[in-house]
Amino acid sequence: MRFVELSGGAMSALLDGDLSAAGRMAGVSLTEYFVTGRARWLWRFRLDQMDAAPAHARWMVRQAVVGDKDRVVGHAGFHGPPDEVGMVEIGYSIAPPFRRQGYARSTLIELLRQAAAETAVTTVRATISPDNVASLATISGFGFAEVGEQWDEEDGLELVFEVPARQVPPA
Repeated sequence: MRFVELSGGAMSALLDGDLSAAGRMAGVSLTEYFVTGRARWLWRFRLDQMDAAPAHARWMVRQAVVGDKDRVVGHAGFHGPPDEVGMVEIGYSIAPPFRRQGYARSTLIELLRQAAAETAVTTVRATISPDNVASLATISGFGFAEVGEQWDEEDGLELVFEVPARQVPPA
């Protein structure tokens, strides 16, 4: 698993529905999954974040790429840089044809490794709908502890989980 950063230009092309241009900018071939309504909401949200704080772009969206043929199986990243206490929140989504094949777990491992490599990060947070059985299963075994719940304007009720950033994820 490796991540390829999704630039603002590529996100703008995806908002316009231009998979070909976005793929050229990203250097990998993207699928229709990247122009769904939910994906377009994310690209708009991240572009607004990047416009407000361009230096935070490196924390944002990346494509999750696997294999020697650069198969893009989803996207992943952090919701932003570490906050004042060193917490980062992760987010990832695997395209439906690639689910239940271990890619979410591989994506989570890579996000945890990247967070651990950042000295400013002390805690990694994941927020998950209580109905999202697959995501709840994905984080199990990684040391995440449930620390509360929150209401998200876009996603509704979410359970909040945290793990120390330096905890070594399983291979």
